[in-house]
Amino acid sequence: MLEYLFDSYNWSGPEGITARIIQHIWYTFAALGLSALIALPIGLRIGHTRRGAFLAINTGNAARALPSLGLLMIAVLLTNQIGFLPVLIALVALGIPPILTSTYAGLSGVDPATIDAARGMGMTGREILTKVEIPIALPLIISGLRAATLQIVSTATIAALVSLGGLGRYVVDGLKLRDFPQMFSGALLVALLAILLDLLFALAGRITVSKGLRVD
Repeated sequence: MLEYLFDSYNWSGPEGITARIIQHIWYTFAALGLSALIALPIGLRIGHTRRGAFLAINTGNAARALPSLGLLMIAVLLTNQIGFLPVLIALVALGIPPILTSTYAGLSGVDPATIDAARGMGMTGREILTKVEIPIALPLIISGLRAATLQIVSTATIAALVSLGGLGRYVVDGLKLRDFPQMFSGALLVALLAILLDLLFALAGRITVSKGLRVD
């Protein structure tokens, strides 16, 4: 495995490790961005208004229970195509639940006395949301984004099953060819990428979250 990883030939070209890492990161952040675009507004709304929580959270948890390969096959059948779109749908379905539940939990956990005090100071509902609830809930919101990132980056290997790239190519192709160094190298690179992204989100949390809310 080390020989495979340290062979410069395996890092060059359109099918080299560098290109596969870039593809894997693209799949991950495309799915994460769309998941956040869908889940954050819903989580903020139900957390702020306390309405619709049961339906939204349970729907999200039901989607989380579905196997990733099953989601991919359903997406392929729904879109009637093999390519990036069904992969994106499957990854987004996995990314939404942790973002949605963590955002809702963060806002619903804000002390009602704090909200009453903000309202007593003349803040509007929007100001309470943006200046009080979101800053207090930010640690949990970022935690949800971290969980979604780990879920997506590890599952993005399924892209190789529909003839796409990414680090999953090494796992799938290595298994077909019984090239175990290639297969284990792909799995190791996915794990290292997941750890790196998790550390980046942890750093982002330390930068953006108020010191009084951080758990060091």
